[in-house]
Amino acid sequence: MMGGAAAADAVARARRLPSLRVGLHLVLVDGAPVLPPERIPDLVDGRGRLRGDLARLGVDVFVRPGARQQLAMEIEAQFSAFGSTGLRLDHVNTHHHYQLHPTVCRQILEIGKRHGMTALRVPREPGGLLDRIDPHAGTRHAWLMAPWLWRLRRAARRHGLTAPDHVFGLRWSGAMTEERIAQLLRNLPEGLTEIYCHPATRDSFAGATRGYRYADELGALTAPRVKECLLACGVRSGGFSDFPMT
Repeated sequence: MMGGAAAADAVARARRLPSLRVGLHLVLVDGAPVLPPERIPDLVDGRGRLRGDLARLGVDVFVRPGARQQLAMEIEAQFSAFGSTGLRLDHVNTHHHYQLHPTVCRQILEIGKRHGMTALRVPREPGGLLDRIDPHAGTRHAWLMAPWLWRLRRAARRHGLTAPDHVFGLRWSGAMTEERIAQLLRNLPEGLTEIYCHPATRDSFAGATRGYRYADELGALTAPRVKECLLACGVRSGGFSDFPMT
C-alpha cells in the first residue's frame, strides 16, 4: 500500500530481507491515494481519501471518461512509487479485490505490464474445502463473483501473467488461525495456491478492521505446527516469481 502511513518502514524492512517476495497492493478505494487529491477529484471524498462507495465508484469509472483517466493516473502513480523502492515486484493485488472490476482490470493489465508485472491475484476460493474444514464458519455467495473471476483469470492468462488456481483468505479474512492454516496445508488442492492473511503484533491500531484477529494471524504464520505441516505436505513454497506461468 504505497500511500499507507507505514509504507517507508515496510520498504526499509523488505530491503533487509532480500529473499522476501514483495507485492504491490494497489489501493484504489477506501484508503490513502498516492497522488494529491486535487488531481483525482472524482476518486476521493471530502477528506481527500479514496472513496469507500465501491459500487457507485465502479459505475463512475465505467461510464465517465474523466474518472477513468484519473483512475489510470493513480494506478500509474502507485506502480511508479513501488518501482522507486528498487524492490523486485513479485505480484499485484488490490484492496477489496477491486481488480475484479473490468475497467480496473484492463487498466492494471495495461499499466502493470509496463512496470514489470508478471503475476496477478485471481481471488477464486474453493468454498467446498472451507466447508469441510470448518462447516460452522458461514458461507459466501461465491456464484455472484464467478463470472468476474472467470473474466479476470482469462485476461491474466491472455497477458502471460501467473495467476493462482486457488486463493485462501477471503471467507476467513481476519481469522486465519493456526488450526485453519494447518488444515488448509493438509488439504491443498492441485495447482498453484495462494494463502494470505493480515498479521500484526496487536489487534488495535489506526485503520484496524473491527473483529480482525491480527495477532492470532501472526501467531499462526510463526507457529511451529504450521511449519511442520508445510514440510510434511511436500509442496513447493515461495512467491509468485518462483512459479512463472508455463
